[in-house]
Amino acid sequence: MSTSSDQRSAEFLKIADQFKLGALLTESSHPVTANLSEVAKHDTAAGLRLLFDVDDDVLRKYEELVASSRLQTIGAEVAKTVRAGGRLFFTGCGSTGRLSIQLDSIWRDFWQRCAANDGAGESSACQPPAAGYEHRSFSVMAGGDFALIKAVEGFEDFTAFGRRQIKDLGVTRGDLVFAITEGGETSFVIGTAWEALEAGAKVYFVYNNPDDILCRHVQRSREVIQEPRIEKLNLTTGPMAITGSTRMQATTIQLCVLLTVLEIAIRELRGEPSKAPEIPRRFLAGLRQAQAALKSPELLAPLARLVELEERVYRSGHRNNYYSAAFAIDVLTDTTERSPTYCTPPFRKFDDPTAADSWAFLFVPEAETPRAWNRIIKREPRCVEWSPQDVLSLVGPENAPRTLDIVRKISRAELMRFRVGMDGLPNRVLGAGDSAVGILSARDLDSLLASDGFHRTQLERARAAGAATGLIAIGGAHFLREVSRFTENWHPGCLNVSLPVPDTGLLLDGVTRAALKMLLNALSTCTMVRLGRVMGNYMIWVVASNLKLIDRATRYIQRLTNLGYPEANRLLFEVVEYVEPRMKADQAYPPVVGVAVMRARHGLDNATAEERLMRELG
Repeated sequence: MSTSSDQRSAEFLKIADQFKLGALLTESSHPVTANLSEVAKHDTAAGLRLLFDVDDDVLRKYEELVASSRLQTIGAEVAKTVRAGGRLFFTGCGSTGRLSIQLDSIWRDFWQRCAANDGAGESSACQPPAAGYEHRSFSVMAGGDFALIKAVEGFEDFTAFGRRQIKDLGVTRGDLVFAITEGGETSFVIGTAWEALEAGAKVYFVYNNPDDILCRHVQRSREVIQEPRIEKLNLTTGPMAITGSTRMQATTIQLCVLLTVLEIAIRELRGEPSKAPEIPRRFLAGLRQAQAALKSPELLAPLARLVELEERVYRSGHRNNYYSAAFAIDVLTDTTERSPTYCTPPFRKFDDPTAADSWAFLFVPEAETPRAWNRIIKREPRCVEWSPQDVLSLVGPENAPRTLDIVRKISRAELMRFRVGMDGLPNRVLGAGDSAVGILSARDLDSLLASDGFHRTQLERARAAGAATGLIAIGGAHFLREVSRFTENWHPGCLNVSLPVPDTGLLLDGVTRAALKMLLNALSTCTMVRLGRVMGNYMIWVVASNLKLIDRATRYIQRLTNLGYPEANRLLFEVVEYVEPRMKADQAYPPVVGVAVMRARHGLDNATAEERLMRELG
């Protein structure tokens, strides 16, 4: 073991008790998916069905909330805050950080469409628009908007970073903050909660583990939960479909609940308080229908074929492009979360020839990338732009150089190097062996039907180049018939995955967003399972990019080798040091857990362990 890796392990072990999270319910194995890898390997549709079965936990939790008046109370509080001139803040990190940006984007998109319809003199269900409501929403993600694309190393581990990021936005008395953390223990999110509370804002702590477990095992969680001035919104659903992968059911229930709250608030702001009590019931009815459709053979069969298509593409070293407009933030969230969860290459900057090519990428119908980012998040991107003095005050002189180096790499200028507009298409030219998938809402139908429409143009270009094509369409029956008719006439070989959702009459169309999330989660997860990234329901390719994930990787090595926790951790850090140069350069590298297990089981060095592991994985 090298001196530096041994030192890093020793430093972690000094504070490991704060991050040993194996006792949390979200870190436990779900019995429904215990044999997922074996099931999905032999029957893709059956594997997908297991994943959707676990989503039943989301329905059960939402049913509990509908039986109370909690959602109406919170929605009314949001409306009261906005009407009085206050602002809404959604804070999170990792998957809850992306959720925070998504909620902000959906809120802003609603008011932007209202203003556009009002300016055109059209009647709209959105009207009347209220000046300034659009700008009352803010998202605070650990590492800023850059972290939409790629996890920012270490940011979620520091309470001070959460405090600073929300303080930079001027949180104050009269504002309302939803501090969202799947596990209920994330330092960054807890920092945003304390800073907001001290500034006089109302704070809701949103989390997914039982209070008694959190209070028993995690001091920072106990302090928040036992603080009477902080409102708690516990959304525990149970274990995740993939052990510890809280991007799945944990954030799904959070999305459902918070979209319901925002829907109620908007109705109040539009002078429709009488409709508030029926909104959760309407959402629940729609969610039940959507979940039934996800489990139907009519959906499972084509979705299984799409999983197998993406598996072939990635296994053969080729790439997939997604094209989306109305659902761009939803698709981006799922696509980028694959990298830290399954050790796939993150999005590649257009001018970085040394980085590994991204397996999947997203494009939206804007000519230039700056406008494309605005279209996705419905505002100007906000990235962390701290000065050396700022960093020094946050982490002290010993850690300042390393932190400042990280901050320089997550600026707005760096985000713009991910060309998600049409100016990025020349960097992702598809050919034989590649694939192209359009993801459509009813608002995107013209983009498919018009001869010069974005979706039609890109799919036709991909098909002409020899790439496989697919469509995911989600919406009402008439829209899905139009899509089906078009694909039958245009290209019978195009895979068509159509998910029907009921017309709920909800202004934010929350059921559709939740159903799409469940579909995309299952698509990406089942693909990675079939690629060998999961053993049983453990994500053995997890990237140890923060203290929580270091603990998780250590526990996985422990279980697979029978080493003690300290020994497993020291081995982990030695393997991390071995792959780190490739990791930092965005080059392909092997799973640290897998290499560590090979080393421990067979007494190998790093290089030999990597070679043997990759040979066994095929």
